[in-house]
Amino acid sequence: MTPPPLAPPLGPAPSAPRRAAPASLALPPRARLPLLALGFAALVVGAGAGLARLGATVPAFAASSASMHGPLMVCGFFGVVIALERAVALGRGWAYLGPLLAALGVVTLLSGQAAVATWLFLAGSTVLLAATLDVLRRQRALFMLTLAIGAACLVVGNAQWAFGRAPAEVVPWWLAFLVLTIAGERLELSRFLPPSPVARHAFALLLLVIGAGLVAGRAPWGPPLFGAGLLGLAAWLLKQDIARRTVRGRGLTRFIAICLLSGYGWLAVGAVLWLGGAAGAPGSNAHDAALHAITLGFVFSMVFGHAAIILPAVTKFAVPYHPTFYVPLALLQASLLVRLGGDAAGRIDWTRAGAWLNAAALAAFLLGTLGAVLRGRRKSI
Repeated sequence: MTPPPLAPPLGPAPSAPRRAAPASLALPPRARLPLLALGFAALVVGAGAGLARLGATVPAFAASSASMHGPLMVCGFFGVVIALERAVALGRGWAYLGPLLAALGVVTLLSGQAAVATWLFLAGSTVLLAATLDVLRRQRALFMLTLAIGAACLVVGNAQWAFGRAPAEVVPWWLAFLVLTIAGERLELSRFLPPSPVARHAFALLLLVIGAGLVAGRAPWGPPLFGAGLLGLAAWLLKQDIARRTVRGRGLTRFIAICLLSGYGWLAVGAVLWLGGAAGAPGSNAHDAALHAITLGFVFSMVFGHAAIILPAVTKFAVPYHPTFYVPLALLQASLLVRLGGDAAGRIDWTRAGAWLNAAALAAFLLGTLGAVLRGRRKSI
């Protein structure tokens, strides 16, 4: 299918020539809801686990998952949602094994069986990579290559975790998965404002820089190279993305553009912190600031902006735009300023307050999206 001009950066794999899958192989929308629900369960528990890591008092089910904050958010929430969207777009029955295995990973992880969950997440990400490569095989383009590299990064990160590496050690691979998935989708949409050959070559070079930084790992030049690649990518997206023009539009178009542009700013902030040495000090204030500038500031700004497109694509539920969509977005931006301010000043109370506001922004987003779905259903009756 051909996505609209502001299709979700975490959304379906772009169009490719293919035969329609038999209807019997397609998972109907209602059957996708349990998978989506488990993905959102990982988001809710993961948010609570993040608060527990900062010493906040949270329900026991979240406190017991404090050490699994990162895996729940990346492998659980995004592992399910992105794999589900890729399967829906691909239209192949086997591709639904990706979100199913990731959802089972969420269940086992929340049950305290982390050793089993790692292998389920690895299997699910491998199916996601296979689904992406299936599209790349028939549509050889730079944006599809970027999506495939992003999926491969998730596989490598999950494999390292399954074979005994601590989650904190594989964070760069998980970050690359999220960032490159978004960048690949935005590159595909650049056909509406085509980049020059020089710009496309620059994008490919940035992929090489990011990849080299990942492969280098803990070598002295690895993290700075990875950070430099992320910073260059933020600048590239800010300059080349069509959002620079659509921000002058109205309604959902303008809202998505504002989400995109603010997200690119946070990606740049996180990259600068990574360049400054945040990567080499897990658990430090700088590391906290860098990670959350990228994951919350960049990635979730994209999620907030595209929920009105993502959910209908997966569930067939309409999510009509409403000006209240700006409430969780504004809260997210403010919460990050408080959190990063606390990190910079060494004030754990500020950092904790920012984290509570982070959670409030996510809750506002979930409630606002649910309200929009209900409004859409009322209008359709």
